Amino acid sequence: MADTEPIETDGAPSTDNPYSQGVRAGDTLYVSGYGPVDPDTGDVVDGDVQDQTVRVLENIEAVVDEAGGDGLEDVVKVTVYLTDLEDYERVNEAYGERFGAEPPARVCVEVSRLPEDVRVELDAVAYLG
Repeated sequence: MADTEPIETDGAPSTDNPYSQGVRAGDTLYVSGYGPVDPDTGDVVDGDVQDQTVRVLENIEAVVDEAGGDGLEDVVKVTVYLTDLEDYERVNEAYGERFGAEPPARVCVEVSRLPEDVRVELDAVAYLG
C-alpha cells in the first residue's frame, strides 16, 4: 500500500488473523475493531458491558498512542457494534465518561454476533495532524 504504515502495539490485543491493529495513512489513523479482550492474556475481560466497553476503549487508545497520537482525544469517528441494543445506555455511560464534553462522531448498530461471542466491539478513526 502506498503511503500507509501498519501500526502494531503490545498495548492492544493481536491475533493471527490477516489485519493490522491500525493503519496510518498520512494524518489519519484507522483502528481495527476491538472487543473487550485483555492484551496481556488474550482473554475476554470479566464484568458487564460497561466494564467491557472501558477495555475496548483502552485497546483503541493504545493503538492511537502507538501511532503517535494523543489517545482518545484524537479520535474523530467511532462505530459501535452491539449484539443487544438493550446495552445501549450502559455502553453510553462508559463511552461518555471516556470521551467527555466533545465526543467524536459515532454510529451504533446492532449485529447478530461478534467474534468470541462478546457483546460489544468498536472501531475508530483518529486524526493525528
